[in-house]
Parts: sequence; C-alpha cells; structure tokens
Amino acid sequence: MTVENTTIKSRIKNLLRSPSIKLRRSKAGNNKENLSNKVTLEKVLGITSAGNRALACDPRSGLVAYPAGCVVVLLNPKKNKQHHILNSSRKTITTVSFSPDGKYVVTGESGHMPAVRVWDVAERTQVAELHEHKYGVACVAFSPNSKYIVSVGYQHDMIVNVWAWKKNVVVAANKVSSKVTAVSFSDDSSYFVTAGNRHVKFWYLDHTKSSKMNATVPLLGRSGLLGELRNNFFSDVACGKGRKANSTFCITSSGLLCEFNDKRMLDKWVELRVSDKDTDWLIVYHSNLRQSIRTQNHHPQNLFNF
Repeated sequence: MTVENTTIKSRIKNLLRSPSIKLRRSKAGNNKENLSNKVTLEKVLGITSAGNRALACDPRSGLVAYPAGCVVVLLNPKKNKQHHILNSSRKTITTVSFSPDGKYVVTGESGHMPAVRVWDVAERTQVAELHEHKYGVACVAFSPNSKYIVSVGYQHDMIVNVWAWKKNVVVAANKVSSKVTAVSFSDDSSYFVTAGNRHVKFWYLDHTKSSKMNATVPLLGRSGLLGELRNNFFSDVACGKGRKANSTFCITSSGLLCEFNDKRMLDKWVELRVSDKDTDWLIVYHSNLRQSIRTQNHHPQNLFNF
C-alpha cells in the first residue's frame, strides 16, 4: 500500500508540473483580464448618501456628484447622462466636493485608514491621495483659491486637517471633539467654519506661518457664540460672499436659519418651518429682507438666492 500511495502521489505531482496545465491556467488568467477590460459601468441606480456632505454641484457646468458605494457618480442632469469614478480602494465614499473651477472633485471615505482623494473630473483619474485620518472622513472642501483642502474626520477620529494637496502635506491641523457634518471656506480663503452637534467653530489659517514652516502648524480655532441656540444641531454651514462676505450662515435640524457676524456672534435667526402643510404661501428670507410670495398649486412663481 505504501508503494502504491507513493506512486500515485508522484504521478499527481508530475501531472501538475505538466506544461499543458500551466498553459490552461495562464489562458484562464488572460480571459479574466480581458473581461475586466471589456466590462464598463454603464449606469448606477441609487445613492449612498448619509447627508448633504455627500452631494455636490459644480456651479459652472451644473454637473452633480454623489456617491454610490465605492463609486462617485458624475451626473449631467441636462442630458441625463452619467460618468463614473471608481475608488480603487473599494472603500465607501462618504463625502464629495468640487473645486471652484470644476476641474477636480475631492472625496473622503470610511473604513480603516481612509484617504482623502482628489480626482480629475474630465479624465476621471486620481491625481492625489492624502492619508492622515484613521476611521473615516466626515466632510471635505476646497478653498476658494484651490490651494488647500480641508478634511474633517469622524467623531472618533477627532482631527481636522488642512492640506496643501498638490504637495501632499498637512500645513495645519488640530483636534475637534464634536460631531461635525459640514464645512465651508470664507470667500478670501483666510478661514473656514465647521458645523455639527452643538458646534459652530471658526478656524483661522495663518498663511505666513504655514508657508515658512515645513512642519504642520497648530490650527487656530474659535467657537461661535451660540447664545440661546447652543443646544441645537447645526446641520449645514455656508460662508457669505460679496457684500455678505463677513457673515456666516447655518441651518439647524430644527429648521432655523442663522446668521453669524464677523465677531462670530449669532446675530439673527428665522424659522423656516411651515406651520400649515396646505399653505399656498412661500416665505423667502434674506439677510435683511423677508418676503412672502403667493404660489399656485404649491409651485413658487419666483425664486431668490441668499
């Protein structure tokens, strides 16, 4: 029995070493490679967005970006046509944001040691990969001058980073203990604001320090003065532009639109909720104007921008 077993084993080994077996294996591998080159993603149904931070629009082209798992969908709503960016790490995309010129889109992801990635929109290729977070990236944004990217980690990550993304370096960073859900840069790129659970904070960039020093400098943060709204969840934030460049606007989950002045103080707020669902009035708020507009069939006749 021992001799027979030895003979059978030696025959199997010789068979596995046969050139014909190796040839068949290599052909199978080639078929898989050829198949992956031929198969392309045509259309994505659905969206995996946990909030507004995972939805972005390029104001120049009208292109809309949103995540579907590890894919960034670039939707042209006029043509109803999709293009796709596939995250090579296969990690779920959590947040997206366009650069001011619309040439790039930055993404954050979840999972162990997530990356902040910058993609060329036209080529749909990755141009930068930034690693400093540990658990997940909650929100990202380009500065108006496109020199910097700010990324805020999940609550357990407890960090906010400012990247000189073309150099792949963190120029400024600090800790943040609150849950942050939104971020917005000022019009002159000198500071940005984060918003979240009982949290509105102004972060100031010292361009002189960050440009002269090779090491990461501490990011200077000052909390907004929330007053009687200190227990609210601030779900989104937008820094003012033009003549309102010194103001910062926030929305709370309870339906309040708030304005902070240049002293970080909550200056005024209005309630956005409608008391009667069957009302045919649309109330539009401006920083120094409140206007009521009559609607027909619940469709507004006029639209105003803040």
